[in-house]
Amino acid sequence: MNLAHSLRSIARGVIRENEPLAPRSSIRLGGVADLWFEPAGLEDLVAGLRLFAEQNEQNVPVRVLGGGSNTLISDAGLRGAVIHLTPGFAAGATWIDDREVELPAGLSGIKALQAARSRGLSGPEFLVGIPGTLGGQVAMNAGTPRGQMADLLTGIQLAEPAGVRFVAAQELKLAYRHSELPSGSVITRVRLRFREGDLAANDAQIREDMAYRRRTQPWELPNLGSTFRNPAGDFAGRLLELTGLKGARVGQVAFSTLHANFLTNLGGGRASEAHRLIESARARVRAARGVDLSLEVALAGDF
Repeated sequence: MNLAHSLRSIARGVIRENEPLAPRSSIRLGGVADLWFEPAGLEDLVAGLRLFAEQNEQNVPVRVLGGGSNTLISDAGLRGAVIHLTPGFAAGATWIDDREVELPAGLSGIKALQAARSRGLSGPEFLVGIPGTLGGQVAMNAGTPRGQMADLLTGIQLAEPAGVRFVAAQELKLAYRHSELPSGSVITRVRLRFREGDLAANDAQIREDMAYRRRTQPWELPNLGSTFRNPAGDFAGRLLELTGLKGARVGQVAFSTLHANFLTNLGGGRASEAHRLIESARARVRAARGVDLSLEVALAGDF
């Protein structure tokens, strides 16, 4: 009995084999998933996680894919199971008190801003324009110079093979573009705490930030967002540009001519080309500037 058949016998939802992943990636690269699972509800998700955990002899890897940003998927695809939570999974906002709300992890950051505004509150403005889902933004502690998830997060609902539990934000050890989540777990809901603020000034700041991004980031092309993390006291984009990598290209993948830290698919690119460009850039910056750039994007699959 194959894994998909076993999963269908215990869980509801969308269960497909050999699911193309490139359309689900922000850079439109990557192969297929052996097994694609969109659980219908919490019980289905936990049942699936339990099944995957029981497949020890098959060593079934499990990966969560949200909005598909900040993830470079191998041309060979992903073995094992890929879990995707739709925006409607665990639907509905739950207010804990006047300032704290719990939201489904599959929603975008703009939904957090809408929740805050519904109570006349501020806090998640920096999330506007950051791609991906709230769950993914927690996993990487997403942010901008104006804020990061750690500033808002009070806890998460986490699904594991043993069931569902609440995990306080302090347990996640949030740091710059980093969190520590238990292996084999999935963030299902995100709890955020907002604050009082000058809404008019904040909205003006959002407009200014979005206008700046439109001028300086290649949103008209499929891209990965920021490829490298900013090293302490510097900017990855500046180092890449100084090293002559702005616009550098391998095949149909290139660093943007607008922002050197944005990797773009010019059309018909391959993940292997993106990976070669990434490794070449790291080597050149290391040799020319003495800085070892760390990836902000996750590499998924075999490269």
